[in-house]
Amino acid sequence: MTHDMVATLRPLLTAEASAEAYASGVEPSDLEQAVWLRLLERLGTDGPPADPAAWLRGAVRSEARRTRRTARAEQPYAAEPVDDSGPGPEQLALAAARRRALHSAVRRLPGRCPRLMAALLSPKDLTYREIAGELGMSQGSLGPERSRCLGCLRRMLTSEVAAREPRG
Repeated sequence: MTHDMVATLRPLLTAEASAEAYASGVEPSDLEQAVWLRLLERLGTDGPPADPAAWLRGAVRSEARRTRRTARAEQPYAAEPVDDSGPGPEQLALAAARRRALHSAVRRLPGRCPRLMAALLSPKDLTYREIAGELGMSQGSLGPERSRCLGCLRRMLTSEVAAREPRG
């Protein structure tokens, strides 16, 4: 009985949904799907309609009205609600932990290295000339000093990372 009703109603539903879809701003296939769902729900509770063709026409118009009401009530977002282009909270937390570990290691460097590395890591993005003036160094000695400090920092961080790894 149900299979015959579906086969009989399919062309009518396709035609009715196509006629109503444009005015409601929905795809005809979406409208058809919503009506099939309503029919299945009705079959589960009240059984088949007495006049399936009349019920189907009414269901299509009802779904089309519901779609128009929904479309009027919906407001577009000013911006995309989900922006996956930036880092998530986990990445931000990990990056902050890495920055804290780096700055902690920089503070433990010997000699002028902590001040030099702090100036190089500054968010002000200082030029070599500005750093040299701030530290009272010649601009020409800044590069070699930076290389020594980075080497020292690299050795320090390598030994710390190696010491933290579990052995087994």
